[in-house]
Amino acid sequence: MKKTILITGGAGFIGSHLSARFLKDGFKVICLDNLITGAIKNIEPFLKDKDFSFIKHDISKPISIGGKIFSVLHFASPASPVDYLNYPIQTLKVGSLGTHNALGIAKSHKAKFLLASTSEIYGDPKVHPQKEDYWGNVNCVGPRGVYDEAKRFAEAITMAYYRTHKVDAKIVRIFNTYGPRMRVNDGRAIPNFISQALVNKPITVYGRGSQTRSFCYVDDLVEGIVRLVNSKFNQPVNLGNPNEMSILELARVIIKLSASQSKIIYSDLPIDDPKQRKPDIARAKKILKWRPLVNLSDGLCNTIPWFKAQMRNRRV
Repeated sequence: MKKTILITGGAGFIGSHLSARFLKDGFKVICLDNLITGAIKNIEPFLKDKDFSFIKHDISKPISIGGKIFSVLHFASPASPVDYLNYPIQTLKVGSLGTHNALGIAKSHKAKFLLASTSEIYGDPKVHPQKEDYWGNVNCVGPRGVYDEAKRFAEAITMAYYRTHKVDAKIVRIFNTYGPRMRVNDGRAIPNFISQALVNKPITVYGRGSQTRSFCYVDDLVEGIVRLVNSKFNQPVNLGNPNEMSILELARVIIKLSASQSKIIYSDLPIDDPKQRKPDIARAKKILKWRPLVNLSDGLCNTIPWFKAQMRNRRV
């Protein structure tokens, strides 16, 4: 019999790519999503697949799932600053109550559990690059704290279930990821820059653009997640691309690749915006034999046409 994977937030950007991957690998997939930031169009290609099922539900509220579940992947949460600033209470609830409920499902089914955590748990880091043993520099009462602290609590309760109830739990700390199925109005740098560049609007860079990020293509991330689920490792693992670049440099790359006439303009830096962000992936290399393979130019060349199609459809 095929094994069943439950993915909370399965209609979101990363969740839908995971759904596709596990279906391809011969699993049954249950996608659970309340569609607050996810979208049915992300999972539309799978709805006719007999091995895929969709449940519209908020994992912050209890739910019982029948049958036998092999793995629970908890990806439900607003993830961009635009979203978690619009939905602060929901973000805190899904990180706390939602993680508790998802862990309860894993415990009752004796299933593996994987928590989608984030590089945001490191806050505005004073250690560079960021290793998994760094505890972070987070402003818990700032506007970004609703997301940062929700994920930090989620990690704490995940490890509590691992130690107390022996749930086979994994934690992936996801650094900036991009690719097809991101929302045009997502609010993060790559969607913003591409959507502005494609219509030749000025590209808005916050601060002077000197803050750095590293960008991982979604296919690379999914491969790392699959390897982590299948591993015997139960400590947090960074997954991301360690090729660091400034936000200003990213804007210029996107202008070039999209053949845009956009100019760059500058705006005030958001509160608590991290100045540097780069993963140390030594643990992933050692434990998972994983490293990202897709360079930024190739990944963007796969992503820009998708955005172009979405924006064209909006105008029709």
